[in-house]
Amino acid sequence: MEIIVGKNAGFCYGVKRAVDGVTNEAIQNKEKIYCLGELVHNKQVIEKLENLGVEFIEKIEESKGLTMIRAHGVPKEVYDIAKQKNIKIQDYTCPNVLKIHEIANQYSNRGYFIFLLGNKDHPENIGTLSYCQNYCVIENEAEIPKAQELFEKSKSDKLLLIEQTTYSLEKFEKIKKILQESIPKKVDFVIKNTICMATMLRQKETEELSKKVDNMIIIGGKNSSNTKKIYEISKNNCKNTVLIETSKELNKKDSEFEKIGIMAGASTPQESIDEVIKLLEKK
Repeated sequence: MEIIVGKNAGFCYGVKRAVDGVTNEAIQNKEKIYCLGELVHNKQVIEKLENLGVEFIEKIEESKGLTMIRAHGVPKEVYDIAKQKNIKIQDYTCPNVLKIHEIANQYSNRGYFIFLLGNKDHPENIGTLSYCQNYCVIENEAEIPKAQELFEKSKSDKLLLIEQTTYSLEKFEKIKKILQESIPKKVDFVIKNTICMATMLRQKETEELSKKVDNMIIIGGKNSSNTKKIYEISKNNCKNTVLIETSKELNKKDSEFEKIGIMAGASTPQESIDEVIKLLEKK
C-alpha cells in the first residue's frame, strides 16, 4: 500500500495562528477566557480548548472576561459592543478575512453594489456583510439572475465582486465569466479574487492528487466549508472518496487499495492526520 499525503493538508496560517494563540492564552491566564463562536470548524480542536478552560459563547454580551475573536472574524458591531462594555478582546481574525473587510468597507463607502460569492450563513460572510451597504450573496450559478435583478433595482453603476476566502476557485471562474459577459459595459465592474492562497493551493493539489490514486480520504470537520469543497473536488475525480473527522470513522475497505491519497481541511490538526495514517498502516 502506498499512502500519499497532500503537502497542503491541515492547518493553514490563519488557523494555526488562532489555535496557537488561544491555546497559549488559556495556559498562561489564571482567569477564565472566552471565545466568541467556534474558533475554527473542527470538533477536536474545540474540545481540546474546552479542556484547557476556554468557554465558547455566542454573543459578546455573555463575556465576563478576556475574549478571543475567532479566525472567521465577526461583524464590526461586535467591536463597538466590546468597547462599550469594557470587554478586553484578543483578535485572531485571519489576516485574509480582515483584508476582505477592508475591501468591502472601502468600496461600499464609494457607492459600489457588492456581490459576495459564498454561503450567506457562514460566520466569515456574516462578518464581511456588516461592512457592506448594498449587496447580494451568491452561492452558485443558479443565483446569478436574482443577484443581477437586485443590482439593476439599486440603480447603481458600480459593482464589486469578492469571494469567501474558502470559496471554490472553479465556481469563481465560472461565475466571473458569466458576469463579465452579462453585466452592461457602462457599469464600473471591479473583480477582486479574495480566495486565499492556502485555499487555492489545497484545492489545486486535491484536484491533482485525486486523479492519481485509487482512494481519497478527506479529513476535516463536517461543518467546515473548505473541507466540503475539497471533498467535492476529490469526488469528481475519484469515486472512492470518503470524508471523515477522525480515524474512528475509517472502514476496513478504506485500507484495501494499493494507492491512497490523504488531504485535510484547513482546520484539521496534524494529530488527526497522523492517527489516520497510523491506522491505515496497521491494517
